[in-house]
Order: sequence, then C-alpha cells, then structure tokens
Amino acid sequence: MGELIAKSEAEEDSLDDMVAELRKTFREEAYELVTELETALLELEKAPGEMEVVGRVFRAMHTIKGSGATCRLNDIASFTHELETIFDMVRKGRIAVTPELINLALRARDQIKAMLDRLYQGKAVDEALTQKITSLLKKRVSDSIVKRAQTGSSQLQGKASTDIAGENATYRIRFQPAPDTFSHGTNLTLLLNQLRELGHCHVAAQTDNIPYLENINPETCYTSWDAIVSTPLGRNAIEDVFIFVRNGSELKIEVIDEEGAPVDEAAYKKLGEILIERGDLSSEALQQALNAKKRVGEVLVEIGVIPEAKVESALTEQQHVREMRERRQGAEASASIRVATAKLDSLVNLVGELVTVQARLTQTALSTGLPALQSIAEEVERLTASLRDNTMDIRMLPIGTTFSKFKRLVRDLSSELGKEIEMTAGGAETELDKTVIERLSDPLVHIIRNSIDHGIELPAARTAAGKPKKGTIHLSALHSGAHVLIQVQDDGAGLDGSAIRAKAVEKGLIQPDVELPEHELWELILAPGFSTAKQVSGVSGRGVGMDVVKKAIDALRGTIEIMSSKGKGTTITLKLPLTLAIIDGFLTRTGDERLIFPLSLVEECVELGRADMASEHGRQLAHVRGQIVPYIRLRDYFMISGGNPAYEQIVITGVDGRRVGFVVDMVIGEHQTVLKSLGKFYKDVEGISGATILGDGTVALILDIPKLVRMVALQEEQMTRGGANLD
Repeated sequence: MGELIAKSEAEEDSLDDMVAELRKTFREEAYELVTELETALLELEKAPGEMEVVGRVFRAMHTIKGSGATCRLNDIASFTHELETIFDMVRKGRIAVTPELINLALRARDQIKAMLDRLYQGKAVDEALTQKITSLLKKRVSDSIVKRAQTGSSQLQGKASTDIAGENATYRIRFQPAPDTFSHGTNLTLLLNQLRELGHCHVAAQTDNIPYLENINPETCYTSWDAIVSTPLGRNAIEDVFIFVRNGSELKIEVIDEEGAPVDEAAYKKLGEILIERGDLSSEALQQALNAKKRVGEVLVEIGVIPEAKVESALTEQQHVREMRERRQGAEASASIRVATAKLDSLVNLVGELVTVQARLTQTALSTGLPALQSIAEEVERLTASLRDNTMDIRMLPIGTTFSKFKRLVRDLSSELGKEIEMTAGGAETELDKTVIERLSDPLVHIIRNSIDHGIELPAARTAAGKPKKGTIHLSALHSGAHVLIQVQDDGAGLDGSAIRAKAVEKGLIQPDVELPEHELWELILAPGFSTAKQVSGVSGRGVGMDVVKKAIDALRGTIEIMSSKGKGTTITLKLPLTLAIIDGFLTRTGDERLIFPLSLVEECVELGRADMASEHGRQLAHVRGQIVPYIRLRDYFMISGGNPAYEQIVITGVDGRRVGFVVDMVIGEHQTVLKSLGKFYKDVEGISGATILGDGTVALILDIPKLVRMVALQEEQMTRGGANLD
C-alpha cells in the first residue's frame, strides 16, 4: 500500500511539473490572445455585421479557454466559456452585436487579463467583479433564448447561416440535376469544373440510378454528384455556380468544417457517422454492419444496404476534411516559432562579439599584407555582415502591434471626456527593434493622452469652428535611412503659443524680452513640470507627461520634433534608431582616446587650423561654408591629456535642426559599432551613451550627441546672458 501511495504522489508531482511548464509556455500566447481579442472587439464595434471579425473574436476566446483548461486554469476557462457562448450565438445569428454587448465583452476581456496578471505577476483580482460580469453574460444568453422562443429565428440568423465560415470553410454539396437538364443544352462538365475553381475540391458521381442500356433515354440525366469543396469565397459563390440549373434540380449545401473550428481531432468523423448525417444510411443498418466485425464500408456494400459509390463519396469527404485540418495545423505550426527573449539577446551578443573578432581579423590581414589572409578576411567580413543583418531582422517587429494597443485608450478616454475621437493608423507594417518597441509604449501613451485632453476639442466647439464633430488622431510610421519616424497627428486646436510663453516666463525658463523661434517655443512643453492646464485632472495638469516622453526618447537615442498650427492641430514626430544593438559609427581619435559618433548624425568633416581658431577671439565658433557653427573641443570637455596637433578636424553634426561641431585630432572613418553598456560607475557620465571594442582590442567610447548638443546650446545661452549683463 505504501508503494502505491508513493507512486501516486510521484505521478502527481510529475503532473504538477508538466502543468507548471505548460503555464510558462502559455504566458506569451495568453497576452497576445487578449490583445487580439481587444483589437477584434474594437473592429467589430465599427462593423457589427462583419462575420469575419466575429470569427476572430470567437477564435481568440476559444483558444484562451482551451489552452487555459489544458494549463489547469479553470477559473479563466470557465469565465471565458460564458463569453464564448455569447459570441457563438452571435455567429449563429441569435444575438445581434450592439454597443452594450461590446462594452460587456471588453469588460470581460479586461477581467481575463486581470486573471492572467494574478497568475504571472501576483496582482489581485476583484472576484466580485468576476461574478458580476459572469451574471451579466448569463443573463444576456438567457434573455436571448427567451426572445428567440417568442419570436422565432430572426433575419440575422439567415444572414449568419450564409456568411458563417466564410474564411476557408469546407462545404458538402449534393447536386441532383433535373431529368431534362440535357434537353436545355446544359453542359454539366463545365459546371463541375467551375466548382473546382472555387478551391480545394473533390467530386464524386453517383451512378446507381442509371438504368440498363435498353431503358436509357439519351436526353435524361440519371447521374447525381456529391462534392466537397474548401473555399474562402463563401456559400454565395457556390450557389452562383448552380444559378442557371436550379429549376427542377435538387441542391443541398452544408458547412461541415471551418477554419475557426477546433482541429484537435484531425481524423474528423467516422464513416458511419458521415453516411447517417448525409441520410444515406439508417442507425439500424450501421449497427448491423458493426456487428459483423469487418470494415463498415465493405459490409454495407456486401449486404446491399448502400451503393459502393456512396461509400466512396463518404470516404472522400473524410479524407478531404482530414487533409484540410492537417494542412491548417501545419500552417499554424510553421508560421512562427517562439523563442525566449534571453536566447535572442544572447544570439545578438554573440553576433556582436563576432563582428568585433571579424574587425580584428581584417586589421591583422591588412597589417600582414598576405593576399590569402586578406581574401579569407574579406569572405569572413561578408558572411559576418549577412549574419548580422539576419539577426537584426529577427529582432524586428511590426510597430502595428504597438499601435493596436492605443485604440482602446482613445475609445475609453474620449468617452470619459465627452469627446468624439477616431484613431487611424498608417505604416503599421514598419519594423523596429523589439527593445525599442517595448520602451516606446509609455511615451506614446503620454502623447496620445495629451492630444485627447489638450488637442481635440469638445464636439460643440469643433462644430462652432467649422470642423467635423468627430476629431481624429493619426498614428503613422515610416523608415528614414537608419531611423524610423513615428508621428502622432491630431486635428485639434493646436498649441497656444502665448500661453506656453507666459508659463515659460513664469517658471523662469526664458526671459520676458527673449523672442524664440516657433519650433523652440514648442519645445518648452518638454521641460520638467511644464503644463498649461488650468486645473489638475485624472488625465493631465501635473506637468510630468511630456517630460517623461523627453527622457524616454533620449534614452532611446532619439529626437522629438513638434509642429503646430493654431486651430488646425499638432504633429509630434519621434525619430528613433532602427536598433539599439549595432549601429554604423564614425570613428575618430583625440589624444589616445577613440571616440565614435553615430554616423546617421554626422553631416560633414572639415579641417580646423590654428588660424581659424585665433580669428574667433577665444569664442568657440567656426565659419563653415558661409555659416557660423558653434563647436566644442572634446579634448577639453573630457580632459584628455596631450597637446593639440597643428591641424585638427571638426565633425559637423545635425540634431533637432541645429548644426554643432566637435573638434577631434583625427578622423579615422566609418566603423561597424557593437554597442556595449557602461558599468554602473560610468553610466551617468554626461555625453557618453556606451562603448565598443575595436579590432585591436582597445575600447572606444560612443558619444551621446543630443546631450552634447544641448550642452553647447546651454553654454551659448549663458554667454548671451553674460554679455547682456555686461552691457
């Protein structure tokens, strides 16, 4: 007995380990599914009659329920089942999609996410809310059943029955032409070929009604056909094939499988079930055949209960559906593969190390001058570049995954503020490094909240201004060289320049008599604690939103550009690097230090002689192609020892529309730069964003150009104020 108990406990422990592993695997999929559920529900709200979107909603729920049950998440499975029941009735036309239903479904979706957060993040769940939503879901189902019993099937059901499973559904078709079909000149071969063109199709002729030769009438059609067709074109397309032969003919079309259906049992139904379902066989005859202990089809044909052609037709259906389900399972399995983020990051680090070793090999090959070694180095460089690009592509994700999260934000917040706002998106397929996308979500939330609260006016105010009652927030993304430009554009009231200026003077950000260009005036809203809101609300007014945006974008080595037109709206453009792992750099030397500029910010390089420096009377300004460009000496800023060479180089960079130069001893050239983070003792050093290892093993520092440019601008401002005070 003791051994049995020990064995039982061991099996239970093994099962618990398996469930724990399943839950770990389910985590990422679960959050993706609740995101997809929210996106589909918001789309369904705009197009309530779109059965394809209803199918998306149902499939997301069905997968959450099924996977949750597999992982022993019974609370999630049972709760989702109640929601799934409602949308199954929507699919069948028994419940109409209404704003109230969408609101209830979104609340249920949020509760499912809360349950997942409890499991994976240890957060609390409001059980009373769970019970309340469950009761509301059950009430809606029961109300629908009562209403249906009272009024019968609605017109919506008829529509759903024709539109359902329009997404690559499998149909069973039984076609018995009218006996006089041939006398009307109809070519049934052409008709059946047209049916085959709709998709994956099998056709079987039923010839058991053909009489003996002496009794045949050449103008009479004795044959009928069974067909199985899988097509995304829907029932109407099938009916159109037979539109000219419907009179006097018998046509039956049934959906027997669909893309949203579970594919757990790829074997589909048994032969006997199919024959009974078709009406070709009785239950009693099937039982008689089963008692014979032989193959059902063979027995049925032997005892003469059913023609062999009908058995063959049923077998064809069985094989057809099995093939479609296996194909669907294979497509789902091969479409993507989940890889742990840590493994992907490790791969990127290894590729980075390989790039460093490749640079060292190239340098060694050049120094030795051996042609064979140089040839090998060139081949390794080519392969490394290809591997680097492919690895970076793996890290790329379409930014549309982030855009879709904001539709719910716009919907809920606009409703809370009594505004009518529609969010549109463009360039959702634009790809960006996954790390950048993850860190971009919060800044975009702040920008969109500001656009909703400060930008878009109330409906009455928009109507009075001659604008459409409904405002628009447009998110877009596009590639621009080594960067991605992300824009948030609204058609609201625009920024109030006078209010911004007054607040900036009040906070001491600018002097009362200083006139700023428009773009610099708009940039003041990015200052810490800056807000023009007259009162603090749950949405804005504390002056932390845009400051958070500025810090987050700086951390991503990006820039922010603001454009606004009074009464027409505001556009905020975020310029972000494609990746944070490997960049194209511009290598320079100052003293014994190697310093790298991000190549995308470098505009040109010019010589800076001693005469040029002397002519400036100690002011750090240089004449470059007819323009005065402020510059900073990196030797002085970083306190690098050693004397200045006779001729130095000035690297001209462009940030936020401002040209600033940086003086270095020598320009070396372009360099593929693998970014390495600095240690905790150096992470707060101003003007340095990271480091990299060169081919000779030395370390080069990567300059944080935007911060250095702001430092130069601050120095200029201080010099200007000092000069004014002296006057």
